[in-house]
Amino acid sequence: MEEELDIKLKAYAKSDYYPFHMPGHKRRSIGLTDAYGIDITEIDGFDNLHAAEDILQKAQMRAAKLYDSKKTYYLINGSSCGILAAISAAVGRGKKLLMARNVHKAVSHAVFLMQLSTVYLQPEMTEFGIQGEITPQIVKEALEKNPDASAVMITSPTYEGIVSDVETIAKIVHEYKIPLIVDEAHGAHFGFHPAFPETAVRQGADIVIQSMHKVLPSLTQTALLHLNSEFIAAEKIEKFLNIYETSSPSYVLMAGMEACVRLLREQAKELFFTFYENLTAFYIQAKELSHIQIMPIQENKDPSKLVISVKNTNMTGKELYDVLLHKYHLQMEMVSGYYVLAMTSIMDTKEGFLRLSQALKEIDATLSMKAETDTTHFVKQLYSKKRKVLEVYQAEELSKKEVSFDEAIGKVSAASVYIYPPGIPVLLPGEIIDEDFIKNVRKSVELRLNLQGIADIINERINIVNF
Repeated sequence: MEEELDIKLKAYAKSDYYPFHMPGHKRRSIGLTDAYGIDITEIDGFDNLHAAEDILQKAQMRAAKLYDSKKTYYLINGSSCGILAAISAAVGRGKKLLMARNVHKAVSHAVFLMQLSTVYLQPEMTEFGIQGEITPQIVKEALEKNPDASAVMITSPTYEGIVSDVETIAKIVHEYKIPLIVDEAHGAHFGFHPAFPETAVRQGADIVIQSMHKVLPSLTQTALLHLNSEFIAAEKIEKFLNIYETSSPSYVLMAGMEACVRLLREQAKELFFTFYENLTAFYIQAKELSHIQIMPIQENKDPSKLVISVKNTNMTGKELYDVLLHKYHLQMEMVSGYYVLAMTSIMDTKEGFLRLSQALKEIDATLSMKAETDTTHFVKQLYSKKRKVLEVYQAEELSKKEVSFDEAIGKVSAASVYIYPPGIPVLLPGEIIDEDFIKNVRKSVELRLNLQGIADIINERINIVNF
């Protein structure tokens, strides 16, 4: 008999697998138990999200007050629809967007739909071999070279929790009388405790998009868009939200958002105090590890993102991921070549952190060191700046053909290739496929990373533009 999704999910919920991954509620209810009983449509007395003037308007106003935003919108299609709406409202069709190269694929989708020209801002690289911040200097230099840009878009924090200096960047961007859009999908928990970074909402960004479900006790697909701009009218945001967001928003999801906002309003201080206590205890215990490295707490990093590295040991990131999953029943959020990412939230338990600490201690005792490998170089090459010869929308609209990896070298990509999660493109349509890219695709396959966008990964085939 074939497995059925609802039955499998119920069985999984009863298992001892512990979630070090999103959603941030960690499968623990905060009051919503009868989904069918509250699943309604826009009936009398329950307002309409796309023309909110009663209970949903007040709910969004409470969310705005919580984050000190001038105006906040509930998003039921996740941060992706917020990103699409923000870019579409801020940048006119065919205009120029300065965007971080490590953005989510939803930004590329907006670029395609609005037929934008793009200039990429390359993030710094960290010693841990992960992409870091977009510095104010990078933004300043890009604007000096591109004064005709209509907006700037960055991701802060990154998937691994690295934060950019949003306040300084916003000041630089506003000198050009254009808006700054911040994808803060992984930072909806910012600003509630001094040990965590401040939210971009309070640092001068014009539009901030947050995924509640990633890091807070809210259901999957729930997010917020905060608008604090003299450059973008609310009517334009609302116009594009009407286009990109479902016309039948789920009242179950919105009820979950309301419950989450209420929880933060009433118990944030207590919840974040306990959360940080658990995190601090974990980091202290991690110092006893001999081979496994935990990216330490630092000023520009979200401490809730646990980057657990096995570089320069006899274990790969995928092997660490697998042993944590299959032996210890600890489900990580993401695996890369030499590290795994554990996502934590205010809903994590002390017991959960202890299970992870004990598992890492036992694994660490089995490891040995090997000759140092330049993992940073691999990531740098994988996400390195590619030569762009066509805009994304131009390449997407041309015919394509499937060729071998070796035949593709020197040709123009017709594919968007990315490692998922998090979905940051390593190659975009319109960029030249070079020898280093093919080499690093093969390395990614060797490391068993989840590479998407390749036409046929097994037989090494990729789509190119067919001029």
